[in-house]
Amino acid sequence: MPTIVVDVMPKAELLDPQGKAVSGALDRLGVADFTAVRIGKRFELTVEGDVTDEVLATARRIADEILSNAVIEDVVGIEVVE
Repeated sequence: MPTIVVDVMPKAELLDPQGKAVSGALDRLGVADFTAVRIGKRFELTVEGDVTDEVLATARRIADEILSNAVIEDVVGIEVVE
């Protein structure tokens, strides 16, 4: 069964306290290879049958209306995984 994966991230201009905490933990562990960490959300929507244009449009709509908060988040990716 195919799966539609929706990735949501905080808007770039907003602070990401979780990402900042992870970044601080990496520094304390001696990991200096990364300059910043941002944490988002991943949703996996399993589809019965084929992923039609209509099903993909519905996934885009619910990603914008239900899975993300448009005030503080952006939907950064929607892809079909077989």
